[in-house]
Amino acid sequence: MRIVRLKVLLTSLALGIAFGGPVQAENAGPQDHAGHHGSDSFEWPGIYNGFLPCTDCAGIKTSLALNKNSSYMLMTQFAGKSDREFVEKGKYRWDDKSKTITLTPKNGGASHVYLVGENALTQLDEHGNRISGKQAERYQLRRTDFTQQAPSHGGH
Repeated sequence: MRIVRLKVLLTSLALGIAFGGPVQAENAGPQDHAGHHGSDSFEWPGIYNGFLPCTDCAGIKTSLALNKNSSYMLMTQFAGKSDREFVEKGKYRWDDKSKTITLTPKNGGASHVYLVGENALTQLDEHGNRISGKQAERYQLRRTDFTQQAPSHGGH
């Protein structure tokens, strides 16, 4: 069952990126997120998209799916440079003190750190600090999945 859900999530994410539309993520549903959230709790597993700055291309089209089981899939494409999509999978870890998540790729590549905000993730530099400069505000991914329960079609 989990494999089927993962395949549906990955297919939806890939189609959403390909066609520029929203993709569906699993509903967060009732869970014990005490290990993931502080007193200002909000649901953050979901799908986040953004167009991040790039020094040698038009921008980095980025989609990040955070799953409830602490796994993630990060898809990036260097706009204006290549049509190739790069896919990275791994696990993420929540740090309640700093309100950040750290993505650790399965392939042992460099980790990524994001500051968690309500419905947004802000990419941090390699030292865990906010990126500064004139494009600093562009290092943000916005949550786009906002899945809701399907409306009931009773009374037919």
